[in-house]
Amino acid sequence: MRGGSCQEQGGRSLRRSSSIPSNLKDAASPVFSGPPPIVRRLKSASESRRLAVEKFRSEDSRPDDSWIIVDKEEAEPGSKARDDRDNPRVKKSKSMDSLEESHGSRVADGVSNWNTTQFVRLFIYASLALLLILSYFALIVYTLVLRAERQNVKESLVKLQAQIETCTTRMSTLETNLDQKPARRLALFVTVFFLAMPFLILRVMDDIHSKLTRNITDEEVPPSKRLAYLVDLIFSNAIAKPIALLLATMLLIAFGGIALYSVTEDTFEDALWRTWSYVADSGNHADSVGLGSRIVSVCISLGGLLIFALMLGLISDAISEKVDSLRKGKSDVIESNHTLILGWSDKLNSLLNQLAIANQSLGGGVIVILSERDKEEMEADIGKMEFDFLGTYVICRSGSPLIMADLKKVSVSKARAIIVLAEPGNADQSDARALRVVLSLTAVKEGLKGHVVVELSDIDNEPLVKLVGGDLVETVVAHDVIGRLMIQCARQPGLAQIWEDILGFDNAEFYLKRWPQLVGMTFEDVLVSFPDAIPCGVKVAANAGKIALNPDDDYIICEDDEILVIAEDDDSYFPSSLPKVKKAALPKIVIPRKYPEKMLFCGWRRDIDDMIVVLEASLAQGSELWMFSGVPEHEREKKLIDGGLDPKRLENVHLVHREGNPVIRRHLESLPLETFDSILILADEELEDSVIHADSRSLATLLLIRDIQSKRLPYRDLRAVQVRQAGSLQTSWIREMQQASNQSIIISEILDSRTKHLVSVSKITDCVLSNELVSMALAMVAEDKQINRVLEELFAEEGNEIYIRSGELYLYDQEVLSFFELMMRARKRQEILIGYQAACADRPSINPAKKHAARKWSTNDVFIVLAYSE
Repeated sequence: MRGGSCQEQGGRSLRRSSSIPSNLKDAASPVFSGPPPIVRRLKSASESRRLAVEKFRSEDSRPDDSWIIVDKEEAEPGSKARDDRDNPRVKKSKSMDSLEESHGSRVADGVSNWNTTQFVRLFIYASLALLLILSYFALIVYTLVLRAERQNVKESLVKLQAQIETCTTRMSTLETNLDQKPARRLALFVTVFFLAMPFLILRVMDDIHSKLTRNITDEEVPPSKRLAYLVDLIFSNAIAKPIALLLATMLLIAFGGIALYSVTEDTFEDALWRTWSYVADSGNHADSVGLGSRIVSVCISLGGLLIFALMLGLISDAISEKVDSLRKGKSDVIESNHTLILGWSDKLNSLLNQLAIANQSLGGGVIVILSERDKEEMEADIGKMEFDFLGTYVICRSGSPLIMADLKKVSVSKARAIIVLAEPGNADQSDARALRVVLSLTAVKEGLKGHVVVELSDIDNEPLVKLVGGDLVETVVAHDVIGRLMIQCARQPGLAQIWEDILGFDNAEFYLKRWPQLVGMTFEDVLVSFPDAIPCGVKVAANAGKIALNPDDDYIICEDDEILVIAEDDDSYFPSSLPKVKKAALPKIVIPRKYPEKMLFCGWRRDIDDMIVVLEASLAQGSELWMFSGVPEHEREKKLIDGGLDPKRLENVHLVHREGNPVIRRHLESLPLETFDSILILADEELEDSVIHADSRSLATLLLIRDIQSKRLPYRDLRAVQVRQAGSLQTSWIREMQQASNQSIIISEILDSRTKHLVSVSKITDCVLSNELVSMALAMVAEDKQINRVLEELFAEEGNEIYIRSGELYLYDQEVLSFFELMMRARKRQEILIGYQAACADRPSINPAKKHAARKWSTNDVFIVLAYSE
């Protein structure tokens, strides 16, 4: 049977497996070393099976045998069982199966046995591992403790070694001190000797000097005072103070070190270092030991405190001097292309205003003021000025223009213009000082970049200043200019306002510029070539650059000629194409002849003789000039003769003298005030130094004259008692003065612009703001020195002047004309039309806009022209 054969075969397999060598059994046995038992059992079983199979194959293998698996379906059923029993290969296969079954049973038994003891074994292993870890950590802690103890032992050894060295050093020091004890005593003696010797020597010298000079009558200075004087001289030098402080510090350290060396056990080098520490910090002497050491250290500390106080004093003085220098304006000015003003006067307010307006087109500029006043006072006065500087920066410095160092301090050589202001007071003294300033400026080694504008008080001193300065200097004689201008304004009411518009930079002013496109044109065509400017003259290059005002119409512009115009600004006008201007004849009118005039001067000016000369040249024969002032009559003729005027040689003007006080009513009532054609109220020469007093006197005289005139005029009984217009607060007496002002002309010389404002509100006079007009002229000449030639001719006795003409001279009533056409008509009278004032306008219009536009004119309009004569 097949089943039986299988069992037999399985039995044979078991029996064959029992013949496995004993070493395989030993390998399968459990042991208590190495890996866990279950792992060892599995590995032993696997190894035993492999060895058994190899042995079995090696014993039963034959050459003709082969392991061939016979398919059950290929064999016959009947013969299969028989073949299995007879086939040795089948027998071997069965034997292998039985061997595997036996080995699996053994492995199962080993696993079951291991499960029973695994807990005990794991506990033993964990305990051993924990014991090992604890032992390791205990060893680490013990090692750290040993290292700490070793470090402590090392530190203790170092300290002991240091103490041993200190003791050794002290022992050697004691031995050295014992050897140097005589030297230390000698050092103490030397210190005391040298400290006491100067006082003893001075004392002995004073005693000897007093004994020797006892019988001498002349006073002799003792040596101690001479030494003190020598010390004062030395310390007057700034650099001597820090040198003396350094020397005192070195002496204190040297003598203090020697003294400290003599009373302590330190070496000389250590004594010097301790002395320096006591000098630098007085608290370091607190650790001194011994009476001698403490006494010396306290003395050194006191000396250090004294030196420290001296050093603080020197530093404080240096800082104070620097701050005081900045406060008083002693520092240097590092500027270029600035305007330099030398001096201080009442004209400075208007001058700064005009210069600020002139610099506005440039975005602002720099103005430097050098005066002998304190910087703080100057800056305070400038801060009170009631106008906008428009970007211009003002720098003040305190100093004298006569000192070269002060001039260099304000960068005088780099200034584009230098203005020398006249000092208030005596005219000759002021001009003499201006002359010395010009001499100082011409002596600048670096040379001057700009020109110098000098304000003079007396025209007689002008030639000397120009002689010294040469072409570098331009002069403006303020007093003479104002006197001539007052006469022009007295004969032409409203001219003062016109001059303010022309001289100031607020409106139109004079400019010179070369225009190549105008070369070859006649001056008549040039007149109408500028829509935004009015040509007034030509700077003739062929005539050494002389400016010709109001030239002929047929003058041809040359290549290097420059055109003088009146324009708003230097960049506001350009020539354009030549317009077509219709020319027409002038109206035929009869020009009246000159009639004698009657004028009154209230007050006395220094240049009154020059004003009389101007009147003599301009008034008709038979004119009268009344002179009313507090100057005695017998002194007047002497003053006039000293000024160069002989009253007896006057042909057109007759002088009438009246003595009195212009501010006393009864004195004024003695004059025929209602009969004068014009009255000039002059700023008295006695009050020139005080602007406020002079203006107050002029204002009081003006009000008294107008009040007296208003009560004497014929319409006095026909006037209304009191008329009050809508929005007006003027009372009847002011209105009476305004009516009186229509009958006679009063020109007041006003020095302060605030006074002018009070006078202009009432409209009872035509005032001449002298200081402001002079400031305008100075500013204009400072901007362009060539303009001075123009102003000199306009203010001169002869030459071209500015006149106010009636409209009936140029047009018919209600005639429609353009301004260019009026300019062509004015040329027929050899005049240049520069502006006009409509009958209904309050202010004149200089260089009007839209000159080509036609408009309706009235014969009541007045025109402003530049002409050679009346």
